[in-house]
Amino acid sequence: MNSARISELLKTRPKTSSYWGVYSATPLVDSHPDLGAAVAKKLAKRAVDRNRLKRMLREQVRKAQSSRLTLDVVVKLRAPIGRGTRGRLRSKEKNLIRNQLLGLV
Repeated sequence: MNSARISELLKTRPKTSSYWGVYSATPLVDSHPDLGAAVAKKLAKRAVDRNRLKRMLREQVRKAQSSRLTLDVVVKLRAPIGRGTRGRLRSKEKNLIRNQLLGLV
């Protein structure tokens, strides 16, 4: 997915939860559904946590795309992670984030 397509999707109205914003639209003609992920350094300070969130995000969206989701999707982190754990993503918060993502996709 190129940056112009991502910008186009970010102008649409998202489905949201406390952590995620999911922007979706029908794929372009003769193409398969694509995924874009945005996890800002401002919201997830550690590169390890940003990469872990992106990996989790890709896994969940690909599962949904293989079964029922036929849309181009851009997922954006909206809230900072690790407020109570000095900026680190812990398993409790990771499970909460994963469950919210599953509810949106």
